[in-house]
Parts: sequence; structure tokens; C-alpha cells
Amino acid sequence: MFARLFAQSGLSLDRLRALVEVGACGSIVRAAEGDPARQSQYSRQLKELEDFFQVALVERHGKGVRLTARGRELARISRFFLLGMSNFQRGCLAEGQTCRLGASATFISTFLLPLLAQPNAAQAELRFAVEAASGTDVERRLHDLTLDFGVVTQTTLSRPLQLKELGRWRLKLWVPTSLCRSRPDAVRALMTNRLPLAWPVQEFPLSAVEGMSEREPLLVCATFLEARTALAAGGVAAVLPDFLDVENPSGTLLTPRWPALDSLVFRFSLAWNPRLLRLNPHAARWRDVLIAALTARLADPGLSGIGSFRA
Repeated sequence: MFARLFAQSGLSLDRLRALVEVGACGSIVRAAEGDPARQSQYSRQLKELEDFFQVALVERHGKGVRLTARGRELARISRFFLLGMSNFQRGCLAEGQTCRLGASATFISTFLLPLLAQPNAAQAELRFAVEAASGTDVERRLHDLTLDFGVVTQTTLSRPLQLKELGRWRLKLWVPTSLCRSRPDAVRALMTNRLPLAWPVQEFPLSAVEGMSEREPLLVCATFLEARTALAAGGVAAVLPDFLDVENPSGTLLTPRWPALDSLVFRFSLAWNPRLLRLNPHAARWRDVLIAALTARLADPGLSGIGSFRA
């Protein structure tokens, strides 16, 4: 069946692993972690793979390298194969596995960490690794299976990725009374572009709200958590999700209505690659437990406990 594939030398798991690692790192130096001997080994292995397939797999890009279209295709095939082999080995050795989750920093801090740090999760056989990533990064990494699951706000993802809604949320405008004495004053300051704003561009781009693309916030933040910290200092207003706790001692913060926000409804969804379910026999169980636990927690953030993670 595979006579032609094995008719010549040059194809091996080590060489395929080198291709996957160099592609992920974007540099032979970074993939080899600065080790000159490994750099030489990776360069040789990539050349041997190119000789075997008789096609260019890498190309120069700035000071590093990147995979060609054929290189990306082979790396994707290799990653699926190596992941399946790794899961099979762990199963044979009865080893625990690590479930890799990607989400925004705010979602991780507000929902994932309190959930995964519960005793019944910490005592389970499954280990977790959470990584802060934008929605586009989560989507890309689900495709190449460097993440097992991700939480995104997009309502659609490129095929074959799948989604399951976890919960919905809205946004609120918070304004310190040191800036505006009343809600009508705050609205007027906002409409005339006189309200100093802290804006979390990484988690919520300006273009998401009508009329904001042309404005320049006083303080550009990365995340909602950073915007909340800036709000607490009292010198800026901030747009924050309704699930995020905001301290409002003695009513020093106003929450004026902003029509551009009132019409917006956002969704958190768990996303995954169905290939993962075929490669890892435990993945469907992880997915179902995460969906149930996160759906319950988004509906009632005060919940403690998530059930068993044992596969």
C-alpha cells in the first residue's frame, strides 16, 4: 500500500518533528533554542525532507524562515499524525494528559481560573494549560491543534471548526463622577468626544461600536481587566462587560445609557476542531464537561464545583 512512500530514505518521525517545530517557531534558531548543534541538525533534516518530496518546504523570511504552502500542508499532516501517536503512547502508558485552552485574558481570569482551580478539578487526572489569545489566534491554533479548545466571541469560524454557545453578555459604560456630575452630562461629553476613555482594543476593537472608529481614546489598553484598573484611578471612563465586577464605593461611578452599546449582544462559545475528537479518545468527554461547567458558571458566576473531569 505504501511501497512508493518507503522506496527511498529521507522520511522519518524526527524529520517531520523538525518541520513542525520550525514552522511553529518561525525560525530554526528559536526551534533549536539557540543550540548550534540542533540548528545544524534541523537544517539538515529540512533539506532531507525537501530532497525526499522534491519540493521546497521552507523559504527565507526576514531573519528567519517560514513554511511554503507545501511546507504548511505537510506540517499540518505531520502534526495530526504526531499528536495521534503521542496520545496513543500516553494511553498505553496510562499517563495523564494536558488539556490546552485558549481564551481572552479577561475570560481566563473571570471564569476559567476560578473553575479549574476547584478541588474536584485539581484532583482529577486531567491537567490544564490556559493561554491568553485573541479570537483570531485561537481560531488559527485550533486548526493546527496547538490548542485543544478555545473560547471565542465570533459567531462563525472557518471549517471544520465547531462552536457551542456558552452564554451571552453586554457592555456598560462606567464614568467617574469626578469627570461628569450626572448621566446626561456624561452622555453629552461622550457624544462631543470630550469624555476621556480607556479602551481595551485587544479584546474589543473600536470598530465594534458605531462611531468609535474615528475617535482616539485617551488610554489604549489591551484587555478589559486593564481598562477596569484604569477606571478605578478615577481619571478615565471605560466600557466593560456586564459580567465583570466593578467596585463602586459611595456611588462614585455613573452608568449612563449609550444607545450604540445597548443594541450589542455578545456570545461566548467553546470552539474545537473535530479532528481532535478522532485523534484523542478523551476529547469528547473534555468538551462536554467544559460546555456544562462553563455554561453553568456564565449563568451563575457564584457557582463552585464543576463535576468530575475523569475521562
